[in-house]
Amino acid sequence: MSARRPKHGKAAPSKAKPTQATRKIGLSLGADICWPICFEDIVAELDLDLPIGGESVRFEVERVPIEPFDNDGPPQYDLVIDRLTHWYHTRREWIKKIILRDGTYVLNNPWSVQSMEKQTSYCAMRDLGMPIPKTWLLPPKEYDDAPDLNETLTRYARLFDLGTIGADIGYPLFMKPYDGGGWVGVTKADNEEELRAAYEESGKFVMHLQEGILPYEHFVRCVGLGPQVRIISYDPSAPLHERYQRDSSFITPKDRQILEDTTLTINSFFGWDFNSCESLLKDGTWHPIDFANPCPDAQVTSLHYHFPWMLRAKLRWSLYCAATRRPMQQSLDWGAYHKIRDRQLPFSEALAEYGKLARRRMKARDFESFCKTHLGQLDQIVWDYFGSDRARDAIALKVKALFPEHEWDEFTEVFWQAIQAWRDDEVQQQGARKK
Repeated sequence: MSARRPKHGKAAPSKAKPTQATRKIGLSLGADICWPICFEDIVAELDLDLPIGGESVRFEVERVPIEPFDNDGPPQYDLVIDRLTHWYHTRREWIKKIILRDGTYVLNNPWSVQSMEKQTSYCAMRDLGMPIPKTWLLPPKEYDDAPDLNETLTRYARLFDLGTIGADIGYPLFMKPYDGGGWVGVTKADNEEELRAAYEESGKFVMHLQEGILPYEHFVRCVGLGPQVRIISYDPSAPLHERYQRDSSFITPKDRQILEDTTLTINSFFGWDFNSCESLLKDGTWHPIDFANPCPDAQVTSLHYHFPWMLRAKLRWSLYCAATRRPMQQSLDWGAYHKIRDRQLPFSEALAEYGKLARRRMKARDFESFCKTHLGQLDQIVWDYFGSDRARDAIALKVKALFPEHEWDEFTEVFWQAIQAWRDDEVQQQGARKK
């Protein structure tokens, strides 16, 4: 039967074909080995062609080269996952250019990564009422030579009694660099003698002294990727490859809500899409202790069991942001959080309000709708991929980069079995995976 023609003899309008569009995702990498391989493989396996806003959207992934760049050069990427800004300045300045000139979305905000060290994060979150441990900042014990250094110190440096500061904080306490990471320069002091010895050995580091939350009941590291949060039990005394634990049975629904709200508040406040937040539980209170980590662990050799979750979360958030052209937040708007603070609510209520604000800013509902509509096959593809030879080969490459040759086979198998345990648990938890 022929289609009915409209009145006046006009042909029925044909449905417009969607415009073909490609979103290009750039990977800004340093020593990263395994996760980029897995990311590239799974995007290729997904082979997405999404109907988004009148477009038929496909995706390409490319590793970003280091080379001279023209500030007036044409846009190259729709989204960049950056792992270099925190230490490689040429890449950091290129990242700023592509945000300002090209409208590229970048994980993470480079200005925030550059300026928001642990000192700023402690002050800002304590100002919002979070139970951050009592913290002092010390001038360095030693200095690099500078033209005006001696005159400046002669005029303005004041002698101070380190023992008095230690007594004010209380023991045990921790000395750690104000902008450090990876546990470099961290020292526990149980008394004034140990504190003075640690400061004598601190060199040119600008150091925090922070109250020790000891003994604690639980230590967790919460990994946030957009509105997604993974709460992981953490043992800092274990070897690096065993610090992330598998057991999460101790997390109550109330604890989960507190930790998720805390993580999302911190990440939204500072413009960090990908960040990790450490917290200690003592006497019923979760104390955030270290949460300015906007280039967190992303390698299988540290995350092991949790590595597939991290990769899947990174895929979901990256594809969502690129597909929907999520606008980059170039500046940080803290006023909305301060308005909640100024209501002087009990902290539990204030934290819940902070969490709601963070989720709105991350468009958590839109994100979940996008994933449900467009990424329904992702879970199965990720599950299948991490049972493949290709995934095992990626693990082996990372192991060979970090471990001595005689341990290659042993640790490849250790991390491979941890990921197989994740696959088994996924089957048990969701009941929708195939063995």
